Amino acid sequence: MKRVIRFSRFFIPAVIVSSALIIFGLYGYFTKGFNLGVDFQAGINQTVQLALPVASATYSEQGNAELRISDTAMTVVLSGAGSDEKTEVFDFKTYATMGDLAKALSGIPGISITIETGAETLPSTLLVPTYEGNTYLNATPMVLHRAPQNESEQFATIEQVRQALSGLGDVSVQTLQPASSQRYLIRVQDEGKDSNFAANSRAAVKSGLEAKFGVDRVVVLKTDIVGARYSENLSRKVIWLIAGTLLVILIYSAIRFKIEYAIGAVLAIIHDALIMVSFIVWTRMEFNTQSIAAILTILGYSINDTIVQFDRVREERKLRPNDKFVDVLDSALTITLGRTIITTAATLLTVLSLYFFMTGSNKDFALALLVGMISGTYSTIYIASAFVLWWNNRKDKKEKAKQQRGGQTASTAPAKPAAKGNA
Repeated sequence: MKRVIRFSRFFIPAVIVSSALIIFGLYGYFTKGFNLGVDFQAGINQTVQLALPVASATYSEQGNAELRISDTAMTVVLSGAGSDEKTEVFDFKTYATMGDLAKALSGIPGISITIETGAETLPSTLLVPTYEGNTYLNATPMVLHRAPQNESEQFATIEQVRQALSGLGDVSVQTLQPASSQRYLIRVQDEGKDSNFAANSRAAVKSGLEAKFGVDRVVVLKTDIVGARYSENLSRKVIWLIAGTLLVILIYSAIRFKIEYAIGAVLAIIHDALIMVSFIVWTRMEFNTQSIAAILTILGYSINDTIVQFDRVREERKLRPNDKFVDVLDSALTITLGRTIITTAATLLTVLSLYFFMTGSNKDFALALLVGMISGTYSTIYIASAFVLWWNNRKDKKEKAKQQRGGQTASTAPAKPAAKGNA
């Protein structure tokens, strides 16, 4: 017979440890709060690259000429009256240097490009993308920028960026990988005092950086603006979303099993959510929409594991109706342990790949999943099953007490008087 692992012996210590971790996390939440992302707080979220001017371009013909730069190519779109109405794409593999790009662009009528001295041999992949701003060429030269090619050309650090923006109030700065590109994510919180906050903050960020690092060295790649009403509505919807998820899981589990199993399953996923909240609070990981996605993903993963475990408990109960419930529970958990380990390990390989090979918010998402999956596997055994065992023990004690009261009542009842015979 297969050796049965006595998981039930560790139920009480596990509940104590989990309670301590949750209390610790709630203390952190009420004293420190979340490190809210731009999705949950009014303000602007701006991606800025500090770069070096490398060339300037103009356009002198009729119509419009738009110049766009991505991470892999430069695109020129000609449109409007009097133009050739065409699109030219110059990929960086074919045009590997700045000189190659300049020569190709000069072949388009009306476009003139001037490269900084000594920059002709630099790789074209160093060009900074044009994600935001006016990309149309005209008689006024458009300045093109490039990232530093080595450490000796780097002129900014995250501490210097924070110092340049220190006068803007509640500002957070994060380095985007690779750090050598000098690309930063800047968040400025809206405190509700400026009616024209978005425009003023964008201008203040750029002017502050230009004052510190020089004009024509600051490129704004992207700006996200979140209004106060949007962030408030999003926070409210998140609460309703999680509450609705718990309610649906409770109803489903109650229909499929019994009420004690349903409550145990919901307690387990509430435990997982609170453990993830504790982790996010104390590690100061940014709390954003990806964090919500990670929590909901873990709720689904955890309930799936719990349902599998409870199915096995129900089957074992049918096969061994006369055994103690604690023995049936330990046996069912032991039988499904191998399946749990294999499933969790296989999923962890994917999550670990995301963690080690991704950057930024994707890395945080993978880390949150990693913590949640470990918590989900643990809670299925030591939270959900522990509650079901407690419920059954409590029910058994009530039945025994009821039987004892019934027996005592029968033994203390007065005897019936004997019937008198006829004289």
